[in-house]
Amino acid sequence: MTSGKNGLTYADAGVDIDAGNALVDRIKPAAKRTNRPGVASGLGGFGALFDLKAAGYSDPILVGATDGVGTKLRIAIDTGVVDGVGIDLVAMCVNDLVCQGAEPLFFLDYFATGKLETDTAARIIEGIAEGCVRSGCALIGGETAEMPGMYPEGDFDLAGFAVGAMERGSALPEGVVEGDVLLGLASDGVHSNGYSLVRKLVEVSGLGWDADCPFGESTLGAALLTPTRLYVKQCLAAVRAGGVHALAHITGGGLTENLPRVLPEDLGADIDLNAWDLPPVFKWMAETGGIAEAEMLKTFNCGIGMILSVAADRADELVKVLEAEGETVARLGTVTKGAGMRYAGKLL
Repeated sequence: MTSGKNGLTYADAGVDIDAGNALVDRIKPAAKRTNRPGVASGLGGFGALFDLKAAGYSDPILVGATDGVGTKLRIAIDTGVVDGVGIDLVAMCVNDLVCQGAEPLFFLDYFATGKLETDTAARIIEGIAEGCVRSGCALIGGETAEMPGMYPEGDFDLAGFAVGAMERGSALPEGVVEGDVLLGLASDGVHSNGYSLVRKLVEVSGLGWDADCPFGESTLGAALLTPTRLYVKQCLAAVRAGGVHALAHITGGGLTENLPRVLPEDLGADIDLNAWDLPPVFKWMAETGGIAEAEMLKTFNCGIGMILSVAADRADELVKVLEAEGETVARLGTVTKGAGMRYAGKLL
């Protein structure tokens, strides 16, 4: 083989293979933390193997989910506080999976950037691993793409892919009836939806990301980067206890759009807005933008990140199960005849 005259390398074009290899070496311990029964291969292969029988399934149905973090990434990039967005990425996928009644088994990530900064990338992927540990799934593989010319300096994007399983015949929603009690699980903040409006509100407020948070004790940027809460283990415990008919992850579209997705077409919900306290971050956003209550309810989670529709005679016991798992539970209302969401009380 003869050498070329210009001597150009891939690194000269902006892609550093050595940095990619260094990243893989650094994140291997984080990925190892997520190992669970069923994992049959480690990082580094062309594909990842998972053994469903070893995971304890006899007649499984697979469930897949994919998502991203959205424009919340812009705040992480601008502040350099990237450690929590990996948790967000996992949560947005696995919280959806559990709504189908599935146990998340494994997770893969896609991280793309213009120039690979090993420390930043490692912090992000270590956050992904932490999210996997909290939800009981394995970080089984992923892709790191260095693409000069595609992203401005310092920018990156994330996508996640989760696969879960359930035994045949156990899918949710199933059995939702008039009179079901609606249990709401508290959110940890804005989670990962509505951030285009969040960033607009910060602009309107005139505050910077490093300003003292007007609704908390940290900086504004750090407060708005609070990671999405993971509900997987808690909700699976409730499902296994019996009496759960449906789960709704409150993401984009808020309570107004997401709860109806798991209800039969002829049923709706009566929700008591006085059943929980609106967290300070949402009060601040509503006041800053003069946002109407209806707009808040169809844009943000407003303090409720997951809703369970449960049999009325199981509600008390399921509240105990969820509280024992560390959840703050609010009795939001009931499933009623007639499609649509009906609100009573006052949120703002």
